[in-house]
Amino acid sequence: MKTEIETEEKLSKNSSQLTPSYVARCAQLAMLLEVSAHPKPGNIDRDHDYEGTTFEHFLTSSVSVYPMLEEAAAKEHGIGEYIHKAVIESAAWQMGGNTHFGAFLLLFPLSMAAGRLIRTHKELTPDNITKEAFSMVKETDIEDAVQMYMSFGPAGVKVRKVDEFDLSDAKATGEIKDKNTTLFQLMEISSSYDLIASEWISGFKRCSQCARILAREMSKNGELIHSGHSRINHVIVYAFLKILADNADTFIETKFDKHTAEEVSAQARRITYKLEDSGYNMENILPEICNFDEDLLARNINPGSTADIIIGGLFIALLGGMRF
Repeated sequence: MKTEIETEEKLSKNSSQLTPSYVARCAQLAMLLEVSAHPKPGNIDRDHDYEGTTFEHFLTSSVSVYPMLEEAAAKEHGIGEYIHKAVIESAAWQMGGNTHFGAFLLLFPLSMAAGRLIRTHKELTPDNITKEAFSMVKETDIEDAVQMYMSFGPAGVKVRKVDEFDLSDAKATGEIKDKNTTLFQLMEISSSYDLIASEWISGFKRCSQCARILAREMSKNGELIHSGHSRINHVIVYAFLKILADNADTFIETKFDKHTAEEVSAQARRITYKLEDSGYNMENILPEICNFDEDLLARNINPGSTADIIIGGLFIALLGGMRF
């Protein structure tokens, strides 16, 4: 039985396989692979649950939103509407609270971008996908903003005050309409302190970076040395640490403070430096990663925004043909 992934030729060369269903399956698989990877410091995985939110809640949410992802991939507009539909559907199938809200904010514009590329017979490369997604998020309107705002309650999202728009206040939807604020403009306001909003404004650069790390390490030319575990698992863990090392997780900052977020990223940097110095021998560094994981879990610190970026990166890589 084959246990390693090799990056295949881009499926865009076989247009008969490129359908909205293909896009939705890649998005669904990205969510499933992310939550299954371990040890992924501080986050739920196949070996760790939180009180009230479990691995199974994430699996259920990943499966439940397939119809929304497939439908969105065939559309040109309505990002806010599909985010809201996905939140409602996820909450109808599991009772673990917020599992994938940040991921939905990335997956739906990326899915719609992939669908547009397929319809216009363009390759599903990281550059093409993120460029198209950036174009689509800039086209969002006031209704998209309202639909996204309406998702906070059902998703159980912990939110911060966004300048004049208090997202914990139901009256904010009226203010959004009165001031003609689009969803992209809301993301611009939030981008200085929210990693996912920053992805919208930057053209999904971290998702693209993550996809390139994954594709490189899954190819025959990848430097990561592994044994005893599946290659895809180690590659996802490495990508998670790499993204966390380079970006303070804003979910941690919102839940705790900036110092805690920076402390966690500093530890991720120390581990990635050791990994690189060891010749990318993951097995040698695994005990330190496990200790990092247990420390964050004990302190209830979870890099949730980083996990969302990993999902976006996995999605882009899978669209481009990464397989195992």
